[in-house]
Amino acid sequence: MATTSAQGPLTGVRVVELAGIGPGPFAAMLLADLGADVVRVDRPGGSGLAIDPEYDVTNRNKRSVIVDLKSPDGPARVLDLAARADILIEGYRPGVAERLGVGPEACHARNPRLVYGRMTGWGQDGPLAHRAGHDIAYIALTGTLGMIGQPDEPPAVPANLVGDFAGGSLYLVVGVLAALHHARATGAGQVVDAAIVDGASHLAAMIHGMLAAGGWQDRRGANLLDGGCPYYGTYETADGKYMAVGALEAQFYDEFLDLLGIPEHAGARKDLARWDELRDAVAARFKSRTRDEWTAVFEGSDACVAPVLSLREAPHHPHLAARGTFTDHGGITQPAPAPRFSATPTAVRGGPAQPGADTADVARDWDVPELLKGLA
Repeated sequence: MATTSAQGPLTGVRVVELAGIGPGPFAAMLLADLGADVVRVDRPGGSGLAIDPEYDVTNRNKRSVIVDLKSPDGPARVLDLAARADILIEGYRPGVAERLGVGPEACHARNPRLVYGRMTGWGQDGPLAHRAGHDIAYIALTGTLGMIGQPDEPPAVPANLVGDFAGGSLYLVVGVLAALHHARATGAGQVVDAAIVDGASHLAAMIHGMLAAGGWQDRRGANLLDGGCPYYGTYETADGKYMAVGALEAQFYDEFLDLLGIPEHAGARKDLARWDELRDAVAARFKSRTRDEWTAVFEGSDACVAPVLSLREAPHHPHLAARGTFTDHGGITQPAPAPRFSATPTAVRGGPAQPGADTADVARDWDVPELLKGLA
């Protein structure tokens, strides 16, 4: 069971999360990690995520109540919570929250200061607003997906990190916290429309600037940062694993070639005509040793080379272990809260909230005794 002990810079902030999957729960988890009291309103029968709720770490540090929004008194229970909250997060298609009776107008009638965060893929308006979709389609339309991968292969799918979580969750969190600042200064809440297509497009701001300046070609595998450059990419090692190279600056590039053992290619850095030759030489050298052997070669250097680790390997890397980048809680190895704060440190205070497990505590703490009606 999650707790609400004072821990983190958002201690005292109350958040209602209407249960969903993907970017909404992750955004609410981030707010919870930062100390907010997040109450997840689960629906009877669960959220539809195909894993055991005990392992869904996006629900850590939260509390859960079950409310059937389709029951006669369901919307009133959510409005009771919204009346006592600072932020509400929902991830329905446009118009669904309104039809359920918990849209912005109904919530603001009870709490004018409420920040109402809406998480969608396409946004609240536009021709595709009411269409179904997933991360891959959102980033496809923004041009983001088309930038990733080898030029002679289909675009590489970056899991659902770029759309759902970077372009979606993180922008929703920035938006609701900015709106909360405004609400506390003025007393006026507002609606935050966080669309993954907007956020994923915004992430590429620097590259759009480079494109406009003629410093980026509008095709993948042809640029400095997309694998087109032979000293910014990944290479297979003798044991079928990989090393990542990011030796962009001249001094790093020189050190990289020296440690790799091919200093004779120093002049190829800015000579695009020699890049294929350089890539072949780098690839051949990396194939001559294992990943661990090359890791030892580059250890302690400024060559900007690192081993490509798996999800299970990463927590054991000495640097990440020293920083506590990953933590174990309830038998689950998971990323620790980020970023870090000097005066208001954060932590994993509780494991994934189990549906409905905290109804009695929330009813007491938020002074919403009606939540207990029908509680077994």
